[in-house]
Amino acid sequence: MAYQAGGQRSVPRPVPESSEAQAYLQDYAAYLEAVPFPSVVLDHRWDVVLANTAFRTLFREVGPHPTALPGDNFLRFVLFHPDAPAVLGDHESSWCLPMLARFAAALERHGHDHGLQAIRREIAQDPIMEAAYREGLPHWIRAVGEEAVEHDGAVRPLVHPDPRWGATRCRIVGDTPKTLQDMGYTRLTMVLREAAAPAPRRARRPRRTAGHLSVVPAPEA
Repeated sequence: MAYQAGGQRSVPRPVPESSEAQAYLQDYAAYLEAVPFPSVVLDHRWDVVLANTAFRTLFREVGPHPTALPGDNFLRFVLFHPDAPAVLGDHESSWCLPMLARFAAALERHGHDHGLQAIRREIAQDPIMEAAYREGLPHWIRAVGEEAVEHDGAVRPLVHPDPRWGATRCRIVGDTPKTLQDMGYTRLTMVLREAAAPAPRRARRPRRTAGHLSVVPAPEA
C-alpha cells in the first residue's frame, strides 16, 4: 500500500517493508493532512507516496489520464497531461523545464532504474519533448543559470480552482525530515500566496503539440 493523507489506495509501487517504516508513513500522512497548503511526498521517480487534501484540491479539475495523473506520478503529470498548463502557470519555464532538468540529473544517478527508463522512453516518443530534453534544456540552463533548476525556494505561478485563490503564486518549500530522506523520499509544499484579484475561470486547454515548448526551435519551412 502507498499511503495518502485522508485515505489509502493500492498502487503497484515499492514501499518500505518494515512495519516501523510503514507506521511512520501512516503517522506522517496524518501530519501532512494538517498542513493547509498543497503538500506531497515523492520518491526518486516522482511517484506520489503521500499527498494531502490541499494537494488533491489543487488538481481536482484535472481530467483522466492513463499514466499522468498528478496523484500518481507528478513528473508525468507536468510533462504529459494536457491539463497541466491550466493549473501550473507559465508551464514551460516554471514547471516543465525545471522538472526535465531534475529528471536528467536523476537519470544520471539512477540510470538502471526501470521506472525512470520508462519515463525516458515516453519523452523519446514525443518529438517536441525529446527535442526539449536533448537541445532546448541545455540552452535554457545556460540562459537562466543552474539555480533555476532548484525547487526549494522557487516562486512559481498557479491557477487554483478555488476562486478565493484563483491565479496566484506559490513558493515551493522542500522540507524533508531525515527519516523520509533515508527512505529515498522528498517532500515538497506549495505555500500559496493571496491573489491580487479573483481570476476568471480558464477553459481547459487541449494539449499543445508542435511548438508547444518555445525553447525548441520552430522547424524551418
